[in-house]
Amino acid sequence: MPTVLRGELESKACSTFFILSRNFIEFCILGVDNLPRTLMMYFSNTLSSLSNYFPTILCNSRQFNKTVVNHNLQYVAFDKPSKENRFPLNSTEFHVMIRSGAAFATQFQFDDPVLDRIDREILNRSPGEVVPGGWCLGDPRNSTCSVWGNADFLRPGSGSSRLEKHLVDLLSSGKFRTGQCIVE
Repeated sequence: MPTVLRGELESKACSTFFILSRNFIEFCILGVDNLPRTLMMYFSNTLSSLSNYFPTILCNSRQFNKTVVNHNLQYVAFDKPSKENRFPLNSTEFHVMIRSGAAFATQFQFDDPVLDRIDREILNRSPGEVVPGGWCLGDPRNSTCSVWGNADFLRPGSGSSRLEKHLVDLLSSGKFRTGQCIVE
């Protein structure tokens, strides 16, 4: 049976998954600094523009380079002992995946029943419905999202404490500062 390594990046390539703050996105869009626009011109014609654009801005911006957490918050299962090949997640990995506290998970088989289980047990989503949240104010018996609320209002769900613990563990490890791209 393969051993599952949580949240580990593949050794061959940098992750293209990001969680970007609203302040950082506004920095990129509003153009307070010329760096994002200049890099956009350079990266627009490159092969791996997405996987290079945001990390380059983050690591070269004094305002944001100390905010980088070099981890993709993703649950990935690799085979043992080589740790080279991913294997698809399924129902047997469900509890380990949830306990990991990772915000994301990959690689699933198309239409695997574990996806329905995640919708039902973690996201509280019914088939064909939108994931409920602060933006849905309607009656759950009819259509929860028949009346829209404030999309900026977030209510922590059951997974928020698991994610919080995962982030605290990640930030308190001795490796956190050495994985940043701080340029002084």
